[in-house]
Amino acid sequence: MTIWLSAGILFTFFCIGCILFKWGNVRCIGVTPVSTFTFIAILFTSGLDVGLIMFPLTEFAGYGDIVTNPEYAFTNPLAIEFGYWAFLIWGFYFLTCFYFCIIEPKVQFFSIPIIKFINNLVIIGTCAFTAYLLLSNLPWYIPQLADEGALTASFYLIVLVVISAAVYSSTDIRYVRLLSLASTWLFFALIALMWAGALLTDEGNASEFLNTFNLLSGYFSNIHQFVLPLNTYHEFYLYWWFAWSIMIGQFTARFVGGMRTYQIFLAMLIFPSIPIAVWFVGLYYYHLNELIIPGWLNAFMIAVGILFVINSLDSLIRLYTDNLNLTIARVGKVSYFIGNLLTLSGLTLLFTLDFLQIQWVGAIVIGLMFSCLLFIIFTRFKSVIEIDSSPAENILDFHSIERTR
Repeated sequence: MTIWLSAGILFTFFCIGCILFKWGNVRCIGVTPVSTFTFIAILFTSGLDVGLIMFPLTEFAGYGDIVTNPEYAFTNPLAIEFGYWAFLIWGFYFLTCFYFCIIEPKVQFFSIPIIKFINNLVIIGTCAFTAYLLLSNLPWYIPQLADEGALTASFYLIVLVVISAAVYSSTDIRYVRLLSLASTWLFFALIALMWAGALLTDEGNASEFLNTFNLLSGYFSNIHQFVLPLNTYHEFYLYWWFAWSIMIGQFTARFVGGMRTYQIFLAMLIFPSIPIAVWFVGLYYYHLNELIIPGWLNAFMIAVGILFVINSLDSLIRLYTDNLNLTIARVGKVSYFIGNLLTLSGLTLLFTLDFLQIQWVGAIVIGLMFSCLLFIIFTRFKSVIEIDSSPAENILDFHSIERTR
């Protein structure tokens, strides 16, 4: 699995280099273009889930234990956490976003029936894994409802409500956009509250807090260390990002609003990384100083984390139902709601039984990427080489929208 993952990573970065060299200045326009801020908000909230809120406080200690994990000795826990979640890793999303915006309309690889089927299995499976992550981490965040750390009926009910809300939100693209913007602003508010909670307490020290930012330089000075997997846990993260990459690319490609390719690349690496860095710095300061997170702030963290899950799920549900032509217009709202609810709830339970693993999903995605390259080389190479713009119909629609503004 490590060799397969490493091959997929090297292939991904090679393709990114080729895209920037060949099409770096092309204006990218999706089928539903939006403003740059809205695009970044959709990307950020769709491309992340509850793990961003819940994982770091449980992981810093492990990254700092270099006796047990000597592979982490090259830098500090904050830099490692950042490397697992931010900057370079967002290049995966750039590759797939560009592909589905510019190349797939010419290639139509994902319209091949068997590829379409596999792709949608990946999307549905990753949706269920996202719900499973929420379920498995709730006992840590809401210990009052846990039975000695174990899952209880209350946690299953919470996840069922979250899946239901996501399915309902997916019924209208307006909900998806509004939730993306709301999630973004609420996350900024959470960061502000976390900072205030650290700085306004007796234990808080503004100078020490701000100096924590300097630890992030440990990532950028060792960025090459994060390209290939450091250990099995890093493999888990990288396979997780691969599992998300194709479907996030499919979904976000439709919202690109005229940015040039190199601008999308920079925007995807930089803009999501800034709030992630600010958030992780706050969490790491709490960890270093053993500060207690107040109950009201913990509740707000849980609420934002749950909103992230809803936001991730609704966009992916929207994607696979469109791909499979299981839209409300075709099957009806009631059937749409019940069918998606039962499917995702059932698959979430399979993850709790270790019947499914996200690494398998990521491995399938890497296989799809290699297969797509071979398909292009043998059947569509000339057409791809000749691409010099976004699809003509997208350009026309974009100019029509611009004239009405």
